[in-house]
Amino acid sequence: MPNEGKSDGVVRGAVVITGASSGIGRECSLYLDRRGYRVFAGVRKSLDGEALAQAASARLTPLTIDVTDSRTIVEAASRVEQSLGQVPFIGLVNNAGIGVGGPVEFLTPSEMHRQLEVNLLGPLAVTQAFMPLIRRSRGRIVNVSSIGGRVATPFLGPYCASKFALEALSDCMRAELKPFGISVSIVEPGAIKTKMFDKAASSVDEIMRALPADGLRYYSGDIETMRKLIAMQDRNAVPAERVAKVIEHALTAMRPRTRYLVGVDARLMAALHWLLPDRAFDALLAMFTRRVGSAPSGAKQTA
Repeated sequence: MPNEGKSDGVVRGAVVITGASSGIGRECSLYLDRRGYRVFAGVRKSLDGEALAQAASARLTPLTIDVTDSRTIVEAASRVEQSLGQVPFIGLVNNAGIGVGGPVEFLTPSEMHRQLEVNLLGPLAVTQAFMPLIRRSRGRIVNVSSIGGRVATPFLGPYCASKFALEALSDCMRAELKPFGISVSIVEPGAIKTKMFDKAASSVDEIMRALPADGLRYYSGDIETMRKLIAMQDRNAVPAERVAKVIEHALTAMRPRTRYLVGVDARLMAALHWLLPDRAFDALLAMFTRRVGSAPSGAKQTA
């Protein structure tokens, strides 16, 4: 990994990061700013951009990007190109994303469309807009996926489907762009300590409210277990700076990896999924979920 520490005053290159209002995107923006990079931090709301700028150096520039709005994407790419000057553009980090959950049986097409629009079509549109700049500088592309892009879990069908698709798209891009000297890496975090868990807890309530009577009868117990799983993951999550360090490696290492698993839970899930037959893995996952569901609220579980 690159050496840690504050910037030595030398601007190391420019990076665009989407979804920088909170969570991994915000931490990555601030971390790379401290490390001396020229950071263009993509946010949807001006207030979020102002708050981010106040926490950073003058090198960080908030950038209005809504990954579902092509106008903001094109304008952002133009602004970055005009602002670079002599600073080399080293990479694009596609981090913006949302999570939609619930039983697939009762999933509406509009919910699936919203999930794919942000997590799959968004990175595609942003990457295409920045490709001329990436080509000229032989910059890199880093797509932030999830362990959910490698291992699908119950009641996260839309989210996992979007991340599986993002990984497939990334694999194709990596092969297609290799002849041009452009690297594409995928980052697959497990549980990361961000406000994501507050949003996830709220989404459980939304799922329960949206389910019809049959859905509540079939799945209410499982969805309540999701609430306990979210609380357990929140307690065991690793700091977001871990992901930021991995992203810096993907942007700057001489030989960046094609995939980066972040967190013990992500590595464990990936290893078990690779080692076990599908039905054996399903049984192990069901056993663990039952254990969490039967535990008293607040009880600490280990993987």
